[in-house]
Amino acid sequence: MAADRTLMAVIRTALSLISFGFTIFKVAQNLVAENVLKVGGNAVPHFGIGLVLLGIMVLGVGIIYHVRFMRVLRLDRKRMAEDGLIRGESPFPPSFTLLTAFILFAFGLAVIMSMLFRVGPFE
Repeated sequence: MAADRTLMAVIRTALSLISFGFTIFKVAQNLVAENVLKVGGNAVPHFGIGLVLLGIMVLGVGIIYHVRFMRVLRLDRKRMAEDGLIRGESPFPPSFTLLTAFILFAFGLAVIMSMLFRVGPFE
């Protein structure tokens, strides 16, 4: 449960970074289009893109950490069951937190593709 709690904290952080980055990007894009904001080199929209990329990277690292940690726990449990220290009847349940992380990762990739290539439902 501690591993799932850690992954949920990573999901929360990544979701915040992705949503703030997308919001900054869209607001800056609309302000530049309305000639309200004069930005040399599109620095503000690039900041939004950077936040989204950072959120995706944080989530990717969190997913890798979670998968590796859970694999080690499963191996330890298997060894303990083989040594007769614990009963090995109940397996680790699937992690719905990990499924949520993968869905958010896919959503983050869709958002960044929309931002970079100006295509998709977020444009």
